[in-house]
Amino acid sequence: MAIDDAAPGGRFPDLLLLDHSGNERRLSDLAGGDPVVLQTYRGWWCPKEQAFFRRLVALQDDMEVGYARMLSLSVDPPPVAAAFRAGLGARWTFLCDPDRRALDTLRLRETTDTVNDPYVPTVWTLRPDLRVHRAYDGYWFWGRPTLDELVGDLRAISRAIRPDWEAPTP
Repeated sequence: MAIDDAAPGGRFPDLLLLDHSGNERRLSDLAGGDPVVLQTYRGWWCPKEQAFFRRLVALQDDMEVGYARMLSLSVDPPPVAAAFRAGLGARWTFLCDPDRRALDTLRLRETTDTVNDPYVPTVWTLRPDLRVHRAYDGYWFWGRPTLDELVGDLRAISRAIRPDWEAPTP
């Protein structure tokens, strides 16, 4: 799988990964029947990631009341991911791939960084069944979605999956 393979309509792999607390978690379980924003990121040390995470933190209240999930994935081990998450004030699940098995499965290794061997920054909006609604290649910072784009994607997914999207009227 590569970035292009996770095109709209395709199904994202149902990965089993460690979370920031060291517990194994499956993507489909974390989706829990709700739309998902899944983000791969380089690591806590990247200023571009820190800037993008500040945007995501600003969105987390709306994600919670709007019945949507956010997940972030890096090669950082659980203690590092937990510290980064706490420092940001993030409440969503951070997934960890320190042995880089999912990184290889997804074929998202950033080849320009030979020191940290991280993920290519990518963001997907997913339906609860992990079908891809949209993918954003964030290698360049401006390739990442704006909050308005994420909200638009989540609105479209919610409208499609919620049979009660239209308010009931007498």
